[in-house]
Amino acid sequence: MEKLLGILSNVRPDIDFSKTNQLIDNGVLDSFDIVMLVGELNEEFDIKIGVENLVPDNFNSADAIMDLISRLQNE
Repeated sequence: MEKLLGILSNVRPDIDFSKTNQLIDNGVLDSFDIVMLVGELNEEFDIKIGVENLVPDNFNSADAIMDLISRLQNE
């Protein structure tokens, strides 16, 4: 989770991702942020986030993103 929070902080340093939820629903992250985030996550966690995983529920909180990473690492 610490690595993930670091990556999120690099994408949007103005947000405290450990306390902020509904990142997509509330417009905290936009499509450009998601594109940057996906690239960073793929590289850092050695995963491939496919188009089928680019749904709001997977990016709405740091916990949801961590769940996505864990699922993809276990495939």
